[in-house]
Amino acid sequence: MMEICTVLLSILVIIIVYFYYEYNKVKYFEKHGIPHNKPWPLLGDMGVPLLTRRSVFQYIRDVYNLNSDAQYVGLYQFSRRIILIRNPELIKSITIKNFDHFVNHLAIVDPKTEPLFANNLISLHDDKWREVRNLLTPAFTSSKMKGMFKLMTNIGENFVDYLVEDSKNKPLEINSKDAFCRYTNDVIATCAFGISINSMKDKDNEFYTLGRKASIFEGFSAILKMMFILNFPTLTKLFNVRLIDSKVDRFFQTVVEDTIRTRDEKGITRPDMIQLMMETRANKTRPPLSIQEMTSQAFTFFFGGFETSSSLMTFVVHEIAANEDIQTKLQKEIDEMFKKTNGDVTYEAVNGLVYLDAVINEALRCYPITGVFDRVCTKSFELPPTLPGKKPLRLEPGDYLWFPVYPIQRDPMYFDDPDKFYPDRFVEDPQGTLHSPAYMPFGLGPRMCIGNRFALLQTKVLLVYLVAKCQLKPGKKMIMPLEFSNSMMMNAKGGFWLEIQPRKK
Repeated sequence: MMEICTVLLSILVIIIVYFYYEYNKVKYFEKHGIPHNKPWPLLGDMGVPLLTRRSVFQYIRDVYNLNSDAQYVGLYQFSRRIILIRNPELIKSITIKNFDHFVNHLAIVDPKTEPLFANNLISLHDDKWREVRNLLTPAFTSSKMKGMFKLMTNIGENFVDYLVEDSKNKPLEINSKDAFCRYTNDVIATCAFGISINSMKDKDNEFYTLGRKASIFEGFSAILKMMFILNFPTLTKLFNVRLIDSKVDRFFQTVVEDTIRTRDEKGITRPDMIQLMMETRANKTRPPLSIQEMTSQAFTFFFGGFETSSSLMTFVVHEIAANEDIQTKLQKEIDEMFKKTNGDVTYEAVNGLVYLDAVINEALRCYPITGVFDRVCTKSFELPPTLPGKKPLRLEPGDYLWFPVYPIQRDPMYFDDPDKFYPDRFVEDPQGTLHSPAYMPFGLGPRMCIGNRFALLQTKVLLVYLVAKCQLKPGKKMIMPLEFSNSMMMNAKGGFWLEIQPRKK
């Protein structure tokens, strides 16, 4: 009898604590006059994307639209309270002017459990982040990009020639996301690790298969796993739940170790990230990077280039294929470039393609690959009132902010006809559009994407060869108009399908 009473009492205490917690959770936003939806029990605002299988990005846009006058709104990621900042000027102030109050991203994984991911630049905090950021910045200067450009063009031309050869007898329909992942895989392998791979011919090479396994977060189970790791760190450790397979960790560490040993033994130097990190060993003012640290930073380069760059390419090419007028205009510009350079693809010529720039920038506006970026408050900070007549909101260390890039860049307040793919907006008013505080596809401030130049350059190289040599159409399997899938990264429902045939000269 006593045991039954104990169990019943425990259940009662749990229920009371639960409802008290849920009540206070809702009351926080009500107390501060912050617009919000009523959160689901336990799931918070994640109930809609998890249980209705609706796109995460569409749901965040719904939350963003709760009140068009509010500077920020509230939501819950399970039990974590999030302030979603709607005002681009306030975002700019937080990420640039007041950066010292918001230095870090949320730590996703435990360094002891997953050192590969936890020690990369995205995950590092405070002084360690500053140290590694300063170390890696020289890898992305214009001179370094020029050095890598020739490597990229060799891969880009070979990649497109493979597609042309495959489509010369009849139109070829491809899964464009898979194909462009193979292209970015080969570029990253060469430019970061000094390894030559042809993933279109050697389709199951280990670099590609493990890279894809490490980088692709798609489907309901991936969302659930990510949310579990983010919100239940103790249980994550207890059940050894990993974001990235340990086999991937071992593979990349072996690649870095073998590359460094071979270069040391044979005196080999290459214009890539491994070389840059090896050269830091000569700096006596700070401890040299360990193999694990080098592996983590090289993996950051790979992770960013493999997934996000290939996603950008996929959306750009889809819009080019779906809009014949855009494709014709782009073909004309690229054909004229080849004519002026006598068929030579140079760094300066590619970066001088105005309309190509506009098409890529418009894709970044319509389809910012991460959709949302974040900051964690590290020093107390006062936000202005979200609405007239309300009080300011005092943020304390540990408070969590989201910056909803996708909804802002689709807001008619900042961009005319925002859901229309219209590259000419970047030609008609390039400075006003490109430098608008509402345009932030790579983030803002000191923690904006360090590899944005690299991502843009490898995208331009692919498009130059692809548009010059191929006629593009949406594939028969492509769901039109495009709908977002329910995944952690921005992707199309049903996948991306592209029809290719050689251009008639």
